Amino acid sequence: MPRRSTSSRTGNPTGSPTGGSSGTGTPRNRTPQPLPRRRRSFGDFVKAFLAFVALVVLLVGVPYALAVTIGWPFPDGTPSLDWLQEEITVNTFLGVLGVIVWIAWAQFTACVLVEIKAALSGVGMPGRVPGAGPSQLLARQLVAALLLVGATAASLTPGLSQLGNSYGDNQRGTVASAQATPGGSLSGIFAQQQEQAADTAAAIGRQAADAAGHAEVGGPSVKAENTKYYRIQPPEGRHHDSLWEIAERHLGDGRRYGEIYQLNKDRVQPDGSRLSEASLIRPGWIMQMPGDARGGDLVDMSSTATAPDAGPAVSAQVQQQINTYAQAGGDHAQGTGGSTASLDTNTTRISIPKQQSPAETSAATPAVHHEQHAAAATETASESASDAGFSFGLPEALLGAPLLAAGLLGALGRRRRQALWQSALGAVGGRRGMEPPTPTGAAADAQDALLIGADPEGVRLLDRSLRGLAASLAGESRPLPTVYAAWLSNGDLHLQLAQPAGKPPAPWQLGQDQTFWLLSRTDAERYEDVDTAAPYPGLVSLGTMDDSRLLLNLESVPGIVSLSGSESDRAAVFASVAAELATNGWSDRMTITLVGFGEDLTPLAPNRLRHLDDIEALVETMEAETRQRRGALGAAGHDSVLTGRTGPAQHTRWAPHLVLLAASPSADDAVKLAELAADASRLGIGYLVGTDSGDLPGAAWEMEITGEGKLLAPLLGLELDAQTLPVAQQRAIVELFVDADPERTPEGPAATPPFLVDISEQGRPAVYARLVGPYEIIGLDTPDGERSPLQHEALALLLLHREGVHPRVLASALWPRGVTDDVREALLERLRVWLGTDPDGTPRLATDANGRLTLAQSVVSDLDVLRSLYHEATQGRGADSRVVRGRLLTDALALVRGPLLADRPEGRYGWLTHEIIDAQLPLLVADIGLALSEFHLVKNRAERAIEALNAALNSAPGDERLWHELLRATHTTGDTDKLQQLAADLIHRSGARGLPPRTEALLDELLPTWRDGSSAVG
Repeated sequence: MPRRSTSSRTGNPTGSPTGGSSGTGTPRNRTPQPLPRRRRSFGDFVKAFLAFVALVVLLVGVPYALAVTIGWPFPDGTPSLDWLQEEITVNTFLGVLGVIVWIAWAQFTACVLVEIKAALSGVGMPGRVPGAGPSQLLARQLVAALLLVGATAASLTPGLSQLGNSYGDNQRGTVASAQATPGGSLSGIFAQQQEQAADTAAAIGRQAADAAGHAEVGGPSVKAENTKYYRIQPPEGRHHDSLWEIAERHLGDGRRYGEIYQLNKDRVQPDGSRLSEASLIRPGWIMQMPGDARGGDLVDMSSTATAPDAGPAVSAQVQQQINTYAQAGGDHAQGTGGSTASLDTNTTRISIPKQQSPAETSAATPAVHHEQHAAAATETASESASDAGFSFGLPEALLGAPLLAAGLLGALGRRRRQALWQSALGAVGGRRGMEPPTPTGAAADAQDALLIGADPEGVRLLDRSLRGLAASLAGESRPLPTVYAAWLSNGDLHLQLAQPAGKPPAPWQLGQDQTFWLLSRTDAERYEDVDTAAPYPGLVSLGTMDDSRLLLNLESVPGIVSLSGSESDRAAVFASVAAELATNGWSDRMTITLVGFGEDLTPLAPNRLRHLDDIEALVETMEAETRQRRGALGAAGHDSVLTGRTGPAQHTRWAPHLVLLAASPSADDAVKLAELAADASRLGIGYLVGTDSGDLPGAAWEMEITGEGKLLAPLLGLELDAQTLPVAQQRAIVELFVDADPERTPEGPAATPPFLVDISEQGRPAVYARLVGPYEIIGLDTPDGERSPLQHEALALLLLHREGVHPRVLASALWPRGVTDDVREALLERLRVWLGTDPDGTPRLATDANGRLTLAQSVVSDLDVLRSLYHEATQGRGADSRVVRGRLLTDALALVRGPLLADRPEGRYGWLTHEIIDAQLPLLVADIGLALSEFHLVKNRAERAIEALNAALNSAPGDERLWHELLRATHTTGDTDKLQQLAADLIHRSGARGLPPRTEALLDELLPTWRDGSSAVG
């Protein structure tokens, strides 16, 4: 099982209690030392006086007033049946009301007594008075205010802003608390920051690799002869004690909090509860400490002593509690086979999801996952390997980001197809932009890196798996569980839940514990497309740890995710997150608001990305949207967006809104953002905010990006190789999208094809490949052996990219799951030998100055000829000679024998999904058919025009322009029956969708009675 490095990046290397940090690579320790005691102000004395008056009025004044006006609640005599027969008067109601008030007063008095006892003892949480709820909260506030000037005031916690919450709500985890109090003031939020961070660490920390190097079984942390104890301190202002900070102060490394947890797990605390999660600790609890703990606030106990013999002075009651806890600890150790044997390695060694056994892995994943291929490509690309004197240097950020690269590549392909169709439909006198511009320089390198690094199959499986899970849960009428993160590890998908959610639906299974749901790659491949909303569209890649990739669900975070580090490093992380969210394949629709960066990123997804100028505009926008979403959820009867994404209401989709704020906010703006983020996870809103200081109010999860590219989150136990998108790669990617913008079609004649051949008799090629239709090669012998299909596929890829193909792009296309360098080089050598040389000795497969593989001009495909014929007919000799134009167009149409590579074997040529040739070829054929039809119609040769259009429709049956021209040509013949039959064919072909509006309008003009004929056909 892969593990994290044990080298500490937090704490003082000398082991001093301060645990200070320095340097860029070290995360900031929030509270290395206990906070100083807060000094009492004049306002505190005023509050104490007012609380005293209120208590006197409620405890003494209320019963006195009741006794005088209504009387005592006890009956004057023995109850009898005659009471039920007496007339009901106003006095009867007053008497019943008086009894109720007396009961309420008695309950409140009991609450005050319980709170006073807990406050004076300072141990644990006060006992709960049955049915008290708000009464006990009110009693707690008054007692806290009364004792505010005393030493024990700090142990009294909730603010008056939470008075509307039930007492039971206060017992929940911090995540549930944050969701239950959308209107809670920041005083309550700030008072829970450390608990929130630690609670989240327990939920997701099990995914990280091992960081507790000192927590070895039988190590120095378990020593009976020198046992030390620590008493959890009450909150002081905004600070709450946590096991991380206790380990930071007394063990020199916060990541040793797991040792403290193991020593005290499941032991009975003074208030009767038990420690079950490392993040859930309460004031007054006792913690046994490892033997090497140091610090002045520890209580040192010998194994035989009955009272503390060292450390700070404590009361007799606390001494007794520690003795009792120590004795219970011995029983606990004996019951589990001793303290050493009781260590839970799954918790102590914080790890990423457990891997399958070798036998399971071989059965589940017969081939190496593309994730490993991308990692190998990244590692190799970083070296200065050379081949024929050139470097393989490509953008590493894109090579090592398979999900991001797949999203960008898919979005770029869709943009280019859209540009082709819009250009085709808007053409006047010849279509412009048939050939998209060929990238050069940094843009070409970025495109190559996308082709190499992309893992579209992984994206497809992730999308199908998540939607399949949502569909299965909806079928069982179960809500979607809250997912904090997902790990992709060796092809398997691990979902980290916020809390246990029972047994997952098949084929999902429980992972290493109740908070992990696991889906193996083999089971994921059985999923088919389902019509359900994307359940977790806020998942986004943050980085890798060993061979596992982490996707954090920004939408589910109970508050703000903060990111510290240098401005340039933060910007690279923000750009990566924005680009992946904007183009990923596991989301339906979402809004991504960028503030402080990314104004130039909007071309990636104009419908998803929006840029705001400043934080003031962001706050105003998010306040309005937060109100709107709360109202919409309430009106729909949903607790959160997750319940709205399954079941009958899923059509609403509840699209997420993710806010990426790169600029560090001011103190006032940070407070406003914290208020907005308090209820964000329930509403489907996520916040990722940059900070210079690393201390951001309202931050539930804190991360830091270092100059070495490490993404650190100490409280989450994470140390990742960060996924970034540096400025240079941002510009290159944006350039690719801008050049493909359909609104940016260049003026002037059609773009020249990248490769024109000599179409005269003297230009006969040495090697001729027929790609349009069945694949044939003329001029070469068929290679022997099983490697022949691979060589044919490699040649086809090179023929479709006359500008050149990077060797690693070729290897990635032929072996999408990865390949070693020697296998790739062996294929290239066989390809060179097979293609041979020209008569002058020039090799037909060469390498250009940029390191890309290129074919000689003597190697030609029918697609090259087709493009050259059309270009010559419309912009060359045919533009000035009608006769030459007709001959060239006729020859071009004769080359069309069907779709591209019509007989390609199943399972190969998967790289064609990245290409736009499947859109270019039908448009080119349609253009040729339309031009030839026009050529014949000018001379009133309608039948010849119809023949040309039908030939073009065989390869481009979906082009509406061809059908329109066919209707016009048929109308020219004057044969109404043929026109009626053609209209019927069009209606049948369109099916339930019906005819396009423009086609209907044309039929109304050419054949007004076509609707009658369509009714008869129907």
